Amino acid sequence: MTYTWRLSGAAQTQRFAACLADQLQPGDLLALEGDLGAGKTTFTQGLGRALGVRQVVNSPTFTIIKEYQGRLPLYHMDVYRVGDDVDSLGLDDYFFGEGVCVVEWASLIEDLLPNERLTVYLRTEGAEERTIELVPLGARYVNLCEEFDFDAVTFD
Repeated sequence: MTYTWRLSGAAQTQRFAACLADQLQPGDLLALEGDLGAGKTTFTQGLGRALGVRQVVNSPTFTIIKEYQGRLPLYHMDVYRVGDDVDSLGLDDYFFGEGVCVVEWASLIEDLLPNERLTVYLRTEGAEERTIELVPLGARYVNLCEEFDFDAVTFD
């Protein structure tokens, strides 16, 4: 099952992520997919803010992994350029740790990802419009999606 919304602009993308952050717990993994400029980092900024991260959340393109502290640690990964060095990153320590993992371009390391995760597809639909689609894999994420009050997500 998938869950889909149409959003208008970066502020709505961040608000959506903030609402989702309220449902997250240690060990959760969000696999982000979308073209360049689709809003992956914007989504993660909203998530981080809602998790109490005070630092600026920006793309970890060249550092691969950035760690932020909030009510839960946030591990923000961009594996677009990881290449053959993926084994040296110690991803399992993050995936099965005490924080929330957000992996941009997650499909590039599909074989290394935990079987259970929430995949978030972000697509641009014109200049400001975006579509967000959630695809839960595993009981934890199916329950998260079923319990999340999608109708209550409002965008003022």
